[in-house]
Amino acid sequence: MEARIALETGLCFTGRLFGAPREAAGELVFHTGMTGYQEILTDPSYAGQIVLFTAPHIGNYGIQAEDYESARVQPVAVVLRDHCRRSFHRRAERGLEDLLRRDAVPALSEVDTRALTIAVREGGACRAAIGLAEPAALVARARALPAMSATDWVARVSCRTPYAVPAAAAPPEGGPAFRIAVLDFGVKRSILGRLAAEGIDCRVLPARTPAAELLAAGYEGVFLSNGPGDPATQPALVATVRALLAAELPLFGICLGHQLLARALGADTVKLPFGHHGANHPVQRLADGRVEITSQNHNYAVPAASLAATAARATHLSLNDNTVEGLELPGRPVYSVQYHPEAAPGPRDSRYLFARFRRDMAARRKRGAGRAAAAPASGPARGAAPGGER
Repeated sequence: MEARIALETGLCFTGRLFGAPREAAGELVFHTGMTGYQEILTDPSYAGQIVLFTAPHIGNYGIQAEDYESARVQPVAVVLRDHCRRSFHRRAERGLEDLLRRDAVPALSEVDTRALTIAVREGGACRAAIGLAEPAALVARARALPAMSATDWVARVSCRTPYAVPAAAAPPEGGPAFRIAVLDFGVKRSILGRLAAEGIDCRVLPARTPAAELLAAGYEGVFLSNGPGDPATQPALVATVRALLAAELPLFGICLGHQLLARALGADTVKLPFGHHGANHPVQRLADGRVEITSQNHNYAVPAASLAATAARATHLSLNDNTVEGLELPGRPVYSVQYHPEAAPGPRDSRYLFARFRRDMAARRKRGAGRAAAAPASGPARGAAPGGER
């Protein structure tokens, strides 16, 4: 049936409603990736937003169980040009519309997505509403919608109880799998999969887990995950990261985790005009000048100038707008990136970062073993046999 999407600016576009037959409102952003619509739709970082796909054909290879990034569709609505009702892939288990109906998410097809994308690019990310109502009513609904920063989206997508993701293989360095805590701000399953592939046991914890609890559990590292919303509205999470910085633990952050780490170090974050959403963003690695093509999904960024007053330094810069795409704390195994090195969807140029995290934990483990071996002997423990066996 015919429906509309109206922007708070007053612009209105007509299309055809499919998926769940209901209205929805959220912040409108566009994604420029050619593939990966299932990963995008199930990425918790898109909670509260309407995703506009710039690729013209969406749905053509269906939905596969292996490609879910979370248990459900996360955006409040979807806008696209051509909805492919038939799936042409041997792995397809259901169609796009079936998934949207299951999760009660409306979608609008046959929209002039080029014109709509230009409107967002020139006017910035804005609130929008989708439905059957007249344009004036939809514009009013869009304008009445609270700003993204008014809602704690991390609390909505974070896990309620801890769970484990075991290592998929032994670490290349040998020994038992590394044990880490993953602070779940909206973590993607593919990130957990990449960590597991490096020989890392993940304990995924709710976002509000106190730092004292993390430090008392004896983890060998902490991972700060991706997630939705404005980092400036999360002072409690920043305080947690600041407390973790006081410990000698490897610390690795991605996306929102990168922004929270930057704020914990004293840097600022700002909202970008229309965000970075795509699988084709060039990022320069400052150590050697290499350019990585990256997958990105964020509305907020760390300005390069804000690092000047901190102990951190930039490691990667966006070649599109010069925002900080990576940072590190010199002399410490503490670093983060704004983009998504797990590459789901997207190029695999940056997967080396997961190996770096593993190697830093291996180095810490080796140092701990060295200190134990160098400790002065104090004689056999009470009840110990002469050979040291109990």
